[in-house]
Amino acid sequence: MDEAMLTEEPDAECTDRSAILMMLTYVAAECRRLGSEEAARHACMAATLVQGVKLHCATDCVPRGDEQRLAPLH
Repeated sequence: MDEAMLTEEPDAECTDRSAILMMLTYVAAECRRLGSEEAARHACMAATLVQGVKLHCATDCVPRGDEQRLAPLH
């Protein structure tokens, strides 16, 4: 019987970073949808730390105090 050789994919770190960024973007959008701007800003800041560059988050585009709410995704 052949042995399975477990090797890590060469781009595993990039894939992990991409998944974390996607999750943080979703968290920021949901926080914004629920009306918690500060929580959304913190999620954007966390994404910035993971990526190492400034991301354009939904909370950066809408001025503070704006009562516009995003539609649910589901």
